[in-house]
Amino acid sequence: MTLEELGFDERMAKYRKEHHLDSFLTGRVTSEHKERYIVKTSEKEYDSEIVGNLRFTANSREDFPAVGDWVAISEYNEDEALIHAIYPRKTILERQAVGKHGEKQIIATNIDFAFIVLAIDRDFSINRIERYLTICNNSKVSPYIILTKIDLIDEGELSSLVSKVQERIPHIPLFTISNENLSGIKKVREVIKKGKTYCLLGSSGVGKSSLSNILSGNNSMKTDIISSSTNRGKHVTSHRELLILENGGILIDNPGMREVGMADVGKGLEETFDTIYELSKDCKFKDCTHINEKGCAVIDAIENGDLAISTYENFLKMEREKSHFESTVAEKRKKDKQFGKMMKNFKKDQGKL
Repeated sequence: MTLEELGFDERMAKYRKEHHLDSFLTGRVTSEHKERYIVKTSEKEYDSEIVGNLRFTANSREDFPAVGDWVAISEYNEDEALIHAIYPRKTILERQAVGKHGEKQIIATNIDFAFIVLAIDRDFSINRIERYLTICNNSKVSPYIILTKIDLIDEGELSSLVSKVQERIPHIPLFTISNENLSGIKKVREVIKKGKTYCLLGSSGVGKSSLSNILSGNNSMKTDIISSSTNRGKHVTSHRELLILENGGILIDNPGMREVGMADVGKGLEETFDTIYELSKDCKFKDCTHINEKGCAVIDAIENGDLAISTYENFLKMEREKSHFESTVAEKRKKDKQFGKMMKNFKKDQGKL
């Protein structure tokens, strides 16, 4: 296998040369387990860890390797290596870290396309699709929507669901599939291109791992049966993993995400809710919150039936989350600055003693 088949391109080759990384092996992070990384090169896979300098200069978790990253490594045992540097990321899919205010969690890096996967039988939600779309749009990752388990409903019900999605999200390609009878799988395979990286996004139990197994032609990802009593899936995929598909495409499967919190996704929101942003240009006030102001073009559009109330409410909720995240980050920076100033003065006073 060549590096190009793993997704290596001219941009990264140029960076390697300019930053004198030619003496190192180049590989891609295919999985992560508690700060241990599997790195795949053109020749083999290495169980890897980061060097001390990379660890101590990291300002946050974002400065550590993530699945999808290209890294410079050196071999120190037959199957073990040290990670010395991380190549610049072309794209970063990230969300607000669960339970950690003002922090982001990387989902995967260097992604070209994302498959947003929802099952038609459980947590189907167009609001949730819009959340994933916002993350993709903010990262400049091209999205596809996949509705799974279509063998559980009849054609009329499926047609109704598809129409609802396309009415609210008209310009994103949509596939309907069954992992049981393989209906629709061929059309998904046709959009996967050699050397391009695809990422599966969705909750537990929607069929991501089953789809990953089908597309990769193996059973590397564990799957489980959905509980008939709770209709909920288990977190059977416990870690992110990069796989090479039969047709040469590259796929990253992810653990199911119960929460998809918004971080600093301003541009992503604008693209996902472009209709609302276009309407807002005609609002009477430039700082219109689109909640209760007179002369609000967005509220007028809702009252006239030109904008769905569900789209509007989801936009407001995600906008509030984004604003809260940004204010939390600003507060943390202020505290860090104050702490840094205090330590500087402390050291200065100690020097006088």
